[in-house]
Amino acid sequence: MRWARFESNGKPSYGIIEGSEIEAVEGDMLGSYKRTGRRVALDKAKLLVPLVPQTFYAAGLNYVEHIMEQAKMHGREPNVPEKPDIGYRANNALIAHDEDVVIPKDATDKVQYEAEIVAVVGKKAKNLTEKDALSCIFGYTIGNDVSERTWQKDDRTFWRAKNTDTFKPMGPWIETEVDLDKLRTIVKVNGKTTIEFDTNHMLFGIARYISAMSKYLTLHPGDMIWMGTEGSAPNLKDGDVVEIEINQIGKLRNRFVREK
Repeated sequence: MRWARFESNGKPSYGIIEGSEIEAVEGDMLGSYKRTGRRVALDKAKLLVPLVPQTFYAAGLNYVEHIMEQAKMHGREPNVPEKPDIGYRANNALIAHDEDVVIPKDATDKVQYEAEIVAVVGKKAKNLTEKDALSCIFGYTIGNDVSERTWQKDDRTFWRAKNTDTFKPMGPWIETEVDLDKLRTIVKVNGKTTIEFDTNHMLFGIARYISAMSKYLTLHPGDMIWMGTEGSAPNLKDGDVVEIEINQIGKLRNRFVREK
């Protein structure tokens, strides 16, 4: 099933996508809901961030090529993690499909995308084994972990490098039925492909992360986990349009504009 969050009668509403339409529902996609029969054409709907998370987690350095590229960029030896490491992101940075990423006027030219699959938690979870870990997942969406690399290097934390307003595009919707081993991520900048990779070719998979996290953290419905990215990205400039496509899920598109 494919779930969207969209503007309906001036208010946010969850809806089920069927073909070229969204049917609005009453209630919560993670709880109880009922269909309303009210439908709107998908291409006419104003899509919103598909879910505002209770806790916004992000996997750190989870693809080997990306680790190598980051080490090269910062002039250091690569340090491949021996265990899953989790961090946090901020809700203020979230924007929806087709909304603009605003590059602050004092940012350097080293603003880059990070194409990521996002796991959405649907059930409360604690102390899950790796075998059972995916049982708590409701579905998957797409995230762009926009990063200002100079700030990322110079600041003691990622407070602005990763969490500046608009730096976390996510969407366009949540897909509940995917085969992780058959997913492929393709990124295009202004229509030109810049990278392709097998989405699930991670250093530590989603189940491994959830098992490690749930040993110490209680996961709740609505939490999300961004799973990292592969390779390197070009520096983005004013007017660039980034499209991240993951087959079986969809395509997330956002324009980058520099603050005047």
